[in-house]
Amino acid sequence: MSRRGLAAGAALLPLMGMIGSARAQSGAASTFDRVRGNKVLRIAVYAGALPYFQKDLATGDWSGACMSMARDLAKVFDVKLEYLESTYGNAVLDLQSNKIDLAFALNPTPQRAISISFTQPMITHPFGALAKKGLAPKTWDDLNKPELTVVFDIGSLHETAARRYCPKAKLVGYKTSDECNLALQSGRADAFIQAALLGLAAVGKNPSIGPYYLLTNPTVALPSCIGLQREPDTRFREVVDAWLAMNRGTGQIREWMLEGLAITGVSRDQVPPALEF
Repeated sequence: MSRRGLAAGAALLPLMGMIGSARAQSGAASTFDRVRGNKVLRIAVYAGALPYFQKDLATGDWSGACMSMARDLAKVFDVKLEYLESTYGNAVLDLQSNKIDLAFALNPTPQRAISISFTQPMITHPFGALAKKGLAPKTWDDLNKPELTVVFDIGSLHETAARRYCPKAKLVGYKTSDECNLALQSGRADAFIQAALLGLAAVGKNPSIGPYYLLTNPTVALPSCIGLQREPDTRFREVVDAWLAMNRGTGQIREWMLEGLAITGVSRDQVPPALEF
């Protein structure tokens, strides 16, 4: 081979390496193939997020509506479950960094949809608040006052709702729902913005912080979905969507939600008719 041919061949080596690297990256296993291949479904779990999740501090075991869902979904793929303790705010990052395969109970905001994918709605339910004694809000305007401190868990849609509808109030964010409840109970907060299921569960667990108030004018009712990794292969999402459609249609989603609420002492007749499962 001539010197010119050798030089040309050498010049191609870095390019070939780049092509090989790109192929390796694009050849990463999809969620569908990874779950079935590894026989493991990795999910995010959230402390203090009843009725979705509850952790037994003595045993480390998890229960709740979404745990029941996760176990049933794992049966579809014939795999075991692995848990990563996270928060609503961090779950999107956990999906992006491939730490988990799915995250239950995420609201599909446009900002989140830039980074991750979502299933069809798991449930749809309205938003409201827990409030200090003597404060009985009926509308968002009842909390939109500078003398009131309104709290929320950071990175959740509770924060989005608080900032949009209570901009005049003193807004304070905490990492977890438990911290928000503590702020309310200790008198450091006047109201805690929560979706209805979470608020009902909190009252069932500790009736002294109730009642839970649904807020109107406007009624904020949003879907709660399952967050997934964004990827070209849609097979995993298609299976989860089919699983959701079947269990919602047969009423099983509602049963799991009611069972999750029952853990906290909320009876079926205490669930507002406005809640849709």
